[in-house]
Amino acid sequence: MKNFAITIFIVLIVVTLGLYLVSFQVRETECCLVTRFGKPIRQMTGPRERYALPYFKWPFPIEQIHKFDSRMRVFTPEVEETRTAGGEPIIVNTYVVWRISEPLKFFNSVKTVKNAEDELLRSRIRNTQNNVIGRHYFSEFVNSDPAKIKFEDIQRDMLTELKAAVADAQYGIEIETVGIKQLKVSEEVSKEVFERMRAERNRRVEAITAQGEAEKIKIETQANSISDELIAAAEARAKVIRGKGDAQAAKYYKMLEADPALAAFLRDLEALQKMLEKRTTFVVPTDKEPFSLLKGMPNLGPVEQNKP
Repeated sequence: MKNFAITIFIVLIVVTLGLYLVSFQVRETECCLVTRFGKPIRQMTGPRERYALPYFKWPFPIEQIHKFDSRMRVFTPEVEETRTAGGEPIIVNTYVVWRISEPLKFFNSVKTVKNAEDELLRSRIRNTQNNVIGRHYFSEFVNSDPAKIKFEDIQRDMLTELKAAVADAQYGIEIETVGIKQLKVSEEVSKEVFERMRAERNRRVEAITAQGEAEKIKIETQANSISDELIAAAEARAKVIRGKGDAQAAKYYKMLEADPALAAFLRDLEALQKMLEKRTTFVVPTDKEPFSLLKGMPNLGPVEQNKP
């Protein structure tokens, strides 16, 4: 019985080793290439869909498995200096997100991730960076007006150009994202930028000041015009009031010349009428003019004509 158990154990070990030599699994995050005597014969980009069955192969050295990580990778080459369309030198740090999409092409062209990044992507990123940035001016990278900054357009152009270059080379690589991680300028360029920004702000200040002065003159002109119209209207109204007053005074002058006592009486009577027309209450002595009229009528007689 003991020998039978040992035999079963040995058989299991042999079967396990045999399966290990002739089968293999591919994970979701992997892509795989099978070579026979060094020549690629088939590729797999993920596990089998049904029942998670393994793939089978001939044992080594007949067939060999080459697995690659198919997840996204971030590659950041060295910081390099390039020039804009206006000739200003800037220092750019670019990053690229890429992945292995076709293991057969990748194996035939570069074989390893290190070779892909060091020998292929680095030079093409440099060329793309110089070409795209060379078509844009420095003001599109650094500007006091956010509407004039075109970072997104520049990164989009870099992605399009790099994708086309990698696709034409058939490396089995897919470029997902290209971006500018960091942007630097030299001290001389920084001074020029600040001087340019200062000059632009001064121009904006002058334009706003000129606009304010024009608005001030406009408001003052309108105010003076309205003031002249009001003064003219007030003077005209004052003339009318003075004319009425003079006419009324002339009437009283005639009455005063004809009968002074009657004129004084009519004046007091008119004043009393104006005071009492709104039911106003006055506490005053009745012997004061014109309230003495409330006690009785004055003794008025005909005015004697002066004989010549």
